[in-house]
Amino acid sequence: MKKEIRAALYARCSTHDKGQDPELQLIPLREYCQRRGFIIIGEYVDNGISGAKDRRPQLDRLLESARKRKVDVIIVWKLDRFGRSLKQLVTVLDELSSLGIGFISYQDNLDLTTPQGRLMFHIIGAMAEFERELIRERVKAGIVNAKKKGIRVGRRRLPQITQMRVHELRQEGLPLRKISERLDISLGSVHKTLSISPLGT
Repeated sequence: MKKEIRAALYARCSTHDKGQDPELQLIPLREYCQRRGFIIIGEYVDNGISGAKDRRPQLDRLLESARKRKVDVIIVWKLDRFGRSLKQLVTVLDELSSLGIGFISYQDNLDLTTPQGRLMFHIIGAMAEFERELIRERVKAGIVNAKKKGIRVGRRRLPQITQMRVHELRQEGLPLRKISERLDISLGSVHKTLSISPLGT
C-alpha cells in the first residue's frame, strides 16, 4: 500500500494591506498537492510579518511539527517567503534534510525530494558559504583600518557594578538568559563576565 505523504503549507505576507493576500500563495500550493496526491495536514500563515523578523510564530510552529515528525514535506510559494537570509535558509533546509523531511519551493522549481533538487541545495549552500567569507573579509579589513586610525576595536567592558551584579544573580541561581534580561545586557556579555573571577577575589 502506497504511503500517504503528509504536506504542510507555509505562506507569509509582509503587510496586511497593499493587496497582499496569503491565499494568492496558498491556492496554487493546494492545487499542487492535489495533483501529486499529498495530504495537507496543516497551513501555517504569518500575515503582516516582515521577512527580516527573527520571530515568525507560524513558521516556528511548523518547524516544531517537523521536528516531531508530524509532516513529510514542507511546501512554500517561494524561498524568500520562507528564509530570512541565505544563511538561515541553508541552516533550516539542512535540519529538515537530517530529519528526512522534504522541502518544495513552488515558484523556484526547487524540490529537495529529487536528486536535481538536492544538487541545487548544495549550490545554495556553497553560495551561503561564499557570502559568509565575503562578510568575514570585510570585517577583517574594517578592523585593520580602524586600528590604523587609532580607534579602539572590540566591546567595552561592563561597568564593575554590573559585573558584580552578574555574579550575584548567578549565585542566586538565576539562568543566564534571565540575568541578561534583568540587567539589559547581551547574553554574550553574561557568559564573558562569568568566565572571569568575581571582582575582588
